[in-house]
Amino acid sequence: MLRYTLMRLGILVGCLVVVWGLVYSGIAPRGLGDSNGMWIILLSLLISAPISFVVLRKERDRASIQIVERVDRVKSNLEANRSQEDDEVSRAQGQTS
Repeated sequence: MLRYTLMRLGILVGCLVVVWGLVYSGIAPRGLGDSNGMWIILLSLLISAPISFVVLRKERDRASIQIVERVDRVKSNLEANRSQEDDEVSRAQGQTS
């Protein structure tokens, strides 16, 4: 999961550098007034999202599998704890009867 996040951040930073270069070279339009920095960030986010979606597909699938395995493990641990508590309650009720 960390690897996917770092790769996604790398794509964003790469797009940020490219857009910054295009804006300051005059190829891409500048923002209005003092909004130039925000314009560069928003344009970088807009460009990096589809690139990340296509390029990081395999890594996203791997991260998804890890998350599903982790959730399944937590669910099985919770179920084991519940059954253990049920056994203890039934034993306690059997002793008091």
